[in-house]
Amino acid sequence: MMSVKKFQTMTKAIGLLSGGLDSTLAVRLMLDQGITVICLNFITPFCTCTKKGCQNQAKEMAERFNIELKIIHLKEDYIELVKNPKYGYGKNLNPCIDCRIFMFSKARQYMVEVGAEFVFTGEVLGERPMSQNLRALKIIEKESGLNGRILRPLCARLLPPTIPEIEGIVNREKLLAIQGRSRRPQIALARERGIDEYPCPAGGCLLTDPNFGRRLKEAFEYDEDSLIAINLLKYGRHFRLKTGAKIIVGRNEAENKILKTIATQNNILFLELQDFPGPTALIFNHKNGSDIEQAASLCLAYSDYKGTAPATVKISNRDEILATPALKQNFATI
Repeated sequence: MMSVKKFQTMTKAIGLLSGGLDSTLAVRLMLDQGITVICLNFITPFCTCTKKGCQNQAKEMAERFNIELKIIHLKEDYIELVKNPKYGYGKNLNPCIDCRIFMFSKARQYMVEVGAEFVFTGEVLGERPMSQNLRALKIIEKESGLNGRILRPLCARLLPPTIPEIEGIVNREKLLAIQGRSRRPQIALARERGIDEYPCPAGGCLLTDPNFGRRLKEAFEYDEDSLIAINLLKYGRHFRLKTGAKIIVGRNEAENKILKTIATQNNILFLELQDFPGPTALIFNHKNGSDIEQAASLCLAYSDYKGTAPATVKISNRDEILATPALKQNFATI
């Protein structure tokens, strides 16, 4: 049995809190050991959460535990990482190892800033195939500059002792040895610790979705890597013209409203039908009037219009144009 010193009080630790079950349990285990916890919640451009998603879940848990929470929005530098990951992608366009290194590096910076002793997370050995195996954990620890200072309370007893365990800051005997993809041990532990609300598991990332990954890869090929361009990948039907122009057509009323809002806020060319129901559409990176006519034609093609006469399509910041129901087949569906 490893000997430990007298446990210290008021020791600070940085926790990565998604608001999901695993990270919530990790926070609970640290608080139970008298650690002062400060949590970080990372929001990426690829988060699948809704308005009631991870960010709000993390806030709710932080309020419940009465701990400090700092929300960090990852932006352009994170997108650059996704474009060129050092350790490659998973099954789709998910650079899981590089992503964890990036987040832990941010956590290390904040750890130094606030005078914390270590960083902890709700990761479970073997739960995620790419980033939660022994090899990946070692790489992440080394590359983030946190050698010996990443504690994973849910599976710590399956891993070598960390500095806070060796120094007696954390009692290793009170840590766990959970592994694998089953969540039964975590659910049982939650009941035991009185945690009865954990809205969604962590890991809601669009980069693991093959359809979104295909869209994103195609967008990168056309240097469409801004936060606006990435956000637009989440909505509508996507078409690429031979000129390189991108057209996005809304699929329902909710998407129509979102596309209109994005267009208005970012000065993107916006199209909507007049006189009868139909979708809205956006076009950007267009080269000529023919591209705009194509966008108007697509708008019309997905509408309720069944006639043969020209129909009016209103284009923001331009005069109205007439679009015929006929489509020129010089685009690719994305």
